[in-house]
Amino acid sequence: MAPWGLRSSGLRGLRPSLLPPPPLLLLLLLLLPLLLVPQPAASHGGKYSREKNEPQREPGEEFRMEKMNQLWEKARRQLQLSPVKLAELHADLKIQERDELNWKKLKVEGLDEDGEKEAKLIHNLNVILARYGLDGRKDAQMVHSNSISDATQEDGLGDPRLEKLWHKAKTSGKFSSEELDKLWREFLHHKEKVHEYNVLLETLSRAEESHENVISPSDLGHVKKEVYSKHSELKDKLRSINQGLDRLRRVSHQGYSPTAEFEEPRVIDLWDLAQSANFTEKELESFREELKHFEAKIEKHNHYQKQLEISHEKLRHVEGIGDQEHINRNKEKYALLEGRTKELGYKVKKHLQDLSSRVSRARHNEL
Repeated sequence: MAPWGLRSSGLRGLRPSLLPPPPLLLLLLLLLPLLLVPQPAASHGGKYSREKNEPQREPGEEFRMEKMNQLWEKARRQLQLSPVKLAELHADLKIQERDELNWKKLKVEGLDEDGEKEAKLIHNLNVILARYGLDGRKDAQMVHSNSISDATQEDGLGDPRLEKLWHKAKTSGKFSSEELDKLWREFLHHKEKVHEYNVLLETLSRAEESHENVISPSDLGHVKKEVYSKHSELKDKLRSINQGLDRLRRVSHQGYSPTAEFEEPRVIDLWDLAQSANFTEKELESFREELKHFEAKIEKHNHYQKQLEISHEKLRHVEGIGDQEHINRNKEKYALLEGRTKELGYKVKKHLQDLSSRVSRARHNEL
């Protein structure tokens, strides 16, 4: 006999003594189909599973965060940015998105109670907006409609001191054409550093103006800490600008040393800072090796940037002719180059961020 007197005919086989009261029996009959439906397996995602905490990137969208997608679309549709500059913006927004998603996890853990990390994120985003002309200011848009990294010698350097040094170097006879190209990149890098300093200075000024209306005394400590942090960043950038100008003067007058460690301006800056930081001999040697890998990564990225520019010009030319087959082929090539340039740009910026942080920590430990 089946347990509890159950027969194949179902509930009819229940003994009268075991039958539930009529109202309860009716309820069981109503619930029985629901109980027999298979239940979905419980999610094994923890508190920080991507499903719970991280927005997913929708098909056809560049970023997981809607805010980043909106900024990206605004830049693409409204600003006259070159393909290379757009790729740089893409990398900056990717890093900003990564940092904001990481911050959200920290916030859940209560690891940013004073709001210092949040303030830094807001500041970094404001710098990006100003850098690419996304803050609505016309003069910023004018600067970036003609990208510094794409500048030609006819565009000038925007500083009489730099113009004078560059003219002296060109006419000195000390440089080969290859070395002049390298020196020009250094001058452009210096111009970009000055521009970044001015962007940071203006962003900080606007932030301080907004803090003047702070009423709560409990907020004052946080505000002072944030302002001090940004002033320290300004001092570091100004120091780097002065060191870079000294180097340009020296190289313009003396030429390049045959035993120079590095050629890429960003790597040269990092190496100069590292040599005056609180690194042990072993740490400095390790840092030197990492800079070599970083320089190779930058050279690869520079190559793809040039190929992207060439592909963009070809695409515009083919679109003018109107041959659909050629247009489709060039669009495919351009899309591949654009994707690779964005990817490499992100890796370069992330690597630069990591290396700069290491040098900065070592220098501040020394102080």
